[in-house]
This record gives sequence, C-alpha cells and structure tokens, in this order.
Amino acid sequence: MTLCPIALAAGCARCPAFKVCPLKTVLGDAPKAPPPEAKSAPARKP
Repeated sequence: MTLCPIALAAGCARCPAFKVCPLKTVLGDAPKAPPPEAKSAPARKP
C-alpha cells in the first residue's frame, strides 16, 4: 500500500530522495528486492 505523498503523486522513481529513502518498499511503490540466491557448493573432483 502506497502511503508516501510523493509516491502517490509521481511514483518512487521520480522522488528526489529515492536513493536514500529507507522506506521506499514499505511506504512507497518501489518493488521489494528479490531474495539472494543460495550459492551451490562447487563440484568436487575425485
């Protein structure tokens, strides 16, 4: 749910504080970052 007045009017991407906003995924319309992928163990050579 978008609560930020700038995100409602113009969107998070157009906000001047987008890079430093800690709540852009909570209050704004920015998508959440995908979870980090698990690194697989390297194949062992016999």
